[in-house]
Amino acid sequence: MLTSLYTAISGMNANGTALSVIGDNIANLNTIGFKSSSVSFGDVLSQSLASASGSSQIGRGVQVTGVSPLFSQGSFETSSNGLDLAIDGDGLFMVESGGSRYYTRAGQFSLDRNGNIVNPDGLILQGYLADAAGNVTGTTGNLQIATSQSPANPSTAVSMAINLDASETAPAAAFTLDGNGDGLRNDPANYNFSNTTTIYDAQGGAHQATMYFVKTADNAWTVHYAYGDPNNAGQLMEGGQTSGGAGNPPVGAAVTQAMTFNTNGSLINDNSGTAITFTFGGGVPAQNVNFNFGTGTGEVPAGTGLDMSTQYASDFSVMSVTQNGYAAGALRSVSVSDAGIITGVFTNGQTRAIGQVALARFIAPTELTKMGRNLYAESFDSGQPIVGMANSSGLGKILPNSLELSNVDLAQEFVKMISSQRGFEANSKIITTTDQLLQQLVNLKQ
Repeated sequence: MLTSLYTAISGMNANGTALSVIGDNIANLNTIGFKSSSVSFGDVLSQSLASASGSSQIGRGVQVTGVSPLFSQGSFETSSNGLDLAIDGDGLFMVESGGSRYYTRAGQFSLDRNGNIVNPDGLILQGYLADAAGNVTGTTGNLQIATSQSPANPSTAVSMAINLDASETAPAAAFTLDGNGDGLRNDPANYNFSNTTTIYDAQGGAHQATMYFVKTADNAWTVHYAYGDPNNAGQLMEGGQTSGGAGNPPVGAAVTQAMTFNTNGSLINDNSGTAITFTFGGGVPAQNVNFNFGTGTGEVPAGTGLDMSTQYASDFSVMSVTQNGYAAGALRSVSVSDAGIITGVFTNGQTRAIGQVALARFIAPTELTKMGRNLYAESFDSGQPIVGMANSSGLGKILPNSLELSNVDLAQEFVKMISSQRGFEANSKIITTTDQLLQQLVNLKQ
């Protein structure tokens, strides 16, 4: 009879543990990325009783065999923070602090003062790093974005689509930068049309280069390129020339570019292989720029001659001008793709990959060690992590501007709570009943 007391106590302890787990689940109902737990019960090794009909076994109570997290998917909510991330599918974020790595489903991230992407506890999000050109490498490390910059890119090629008026006549005098005869190279004369574009040097400095189109014969034009003399304010020099110093004229012969057209107005050859050298001074090296006006019928390989520039008997017009240079830029905003690629948008209009969020998955995620604060740590039973990119190797995709909510089912937890409460009460009733029986035995002696 005394064994019934210990059996009831085991039932009370087990149901009390279940109530603790249920309480923890309910308490974390609004915890981002929280995974609820369930309790597993098992009976205690029974005792055997000999009888005339054979041996009988009587259970000796219940015990808690384990508390396991449930890694089912939680629902998602939208966030206005671009660094709030959620995982749709399998996988865990990797965060690190002091050389220790942890895993979490909670994707509430922000920037610290060093530009690292961190969770609310300051642990740094881990991912694949990108090089200066924006290529994501296979090296994992701390994802840092706020210190990223877009380096300057010097202009090396300019593409221009224009129409040169075929009805124009060739100027009687040769082209000159000294248009009024005062000896200063700041007033070009004897040209038909002009257009100005921006050229960027190796440091990202912007310089204005003017193209002067001079008709030399029927269906033939020459382009002169003029820009500011770095040592003589307000003075000009042509492409291919270098400054002669303060108060001195430019040095070297000017380089021009010839253009020829067919009688139907299509381009024959623009000699875009001619490199125009610009020397902007200020410690930046001289740079060669190629100006492309289209693919002519006389070029190799030959084109239609109508893809960009033409010579029709209509007004001079510029349809498009593009060049491949740009100034340096600071990071303005970031965006995250479903593959976890973090793309930076810079003030110079460029976009570049800064890194890629790495995910980890485990063969036995329920065996991970809970560390609190929504963190898990690798254990012997969980196995080693399989690290990869989102949307690959069985890993889920990244949802930017989203957070995964707790997977706690409140209605289900209330049902479990009632069941555990009744189990606790029933076991306490066994103790009361056994006590009454023992009291009857004591009364027999009286």
